[in-house]
Amino acid sequence: MNDRADIKKREDHTSEPKTSETLVAPGIVRRSDRGLCVAGRRITLYLIEDYLRAGWPPHLLRHALDLSDQEMTEVLDYLAANRSEFNREYQQVTRQAPEREKYWRKREHQRQSRLKATRRNFTPEQAAAWARLKALKQQGKAA
Repeated sequence: MNDRADIKKREDHTSEPKTSETLVAPGIVRRSDRGLCVAGRRITLYLIEDYLRAGWPPHLLRHALDLSDQEMTEVLDYLAANRSEFNREYQQVTRQAPEREKYWRKREHQRQSRLKATRRNFTPEQAAAWARLKALKQQGKAA
């Protein structure tokens, strides 16, 4: 049991730093590397704003995002109280969104390319197994 505590201690020191978070409205909103989020959740206020602007009623949005009545009310109150500041930040986030999406799509494409390249390096046994599987699939399609 003592060994586990030592291992945990070492893991804590060698792990990467935790993401920085700042409480904007304690218990309601925090600022993380994602931007403004519901406290204790990974749901951004930008996502909530997108849904609200698309015409979603708050009670349906609350259910879709699995928020409590209190969380939804507090977030809506925060947005109303900080509307001008939030709108400026929201506009900036929406301007940057296409560039971020392009970056992540490119990164995913590179990852998929690497995966395809590694799939070709089969051992003879693996290659034979894949050939048998492919033949069985073709027989299933023909039947």
